[in-house]
Amino acid sequence: MRKSWLIMLFLIATGLGTVPAGMGQPAAPSRGGPSPVPGMKRPDLHHSTPVGSPKDGELPYPVDYKSWPRFLSEVQRPDIKQVRELYINPKGVKASAGEEFPYGTVFVMENYKAKEKSDGTPEMNADGRLMKSELSKIFVMAKGEGWGKDVPDNLKTGSWVYSAFGSDGKPLAEDFTKCRECHIPMAQKDFVQRYDEYFEQRVQSHH
Repeated sequence: MRKSWLIMLFLIATGLGTVPAGMGQPAAPSRGGPSPVPGMKRPDLHHSTPVGSPKDGELPYPVDYKSWPRFLSEVQRPDIKQVRELYINPKGVKASAGEEFPYGTVFVMENYKAKEKSDGTPEMNADGRLMKSELSKIFVMAKGEGWGKDVPDNLKTGSWVYSAFGSDGKPLAEDFTKCRECHIPMAQKDFVQRYDEYFEQRVQSHH
């Protein structure tokens, strides 16, 4: 028996034979769902892992987002005493004005509380703008082919899915209906808030 296997291995090595069925064949690629979103940390296998298309609240935390390009910086929200920093991953930067963002695009929005005076009113800088205090929440918005199909029609925002995290990167149980309601009016801009502002800024930065 050993002698016959040695002969077989010799034939394979010289290209004169083939590997017997089921022996040494590489595993077939998984067809279980879309590949992980670029730039995102793989979920801890000890926790539930999204199967197929992730739903709201199932996106993993993008640990390296601070290295991504800025989408917009120091966005002012005096109505809710908040300052926001927005990031976009390298995949999303490939989009041009007038186009939809490609599958694999990820946005991250940091929500900072605005600094306040002792009387509770916002503290402004020399330019009359709100200043950042502590980071309160981090929201992630990602796009994948076939994502969001399980969402009720009145809340669909294309192929975008949403998740939220605390400043420590731990998932938060948010009402993502509010996220969707905020983005629905932007259907003509791929459901992305401040779409025009972003591309106008990109044009100016190249002049």
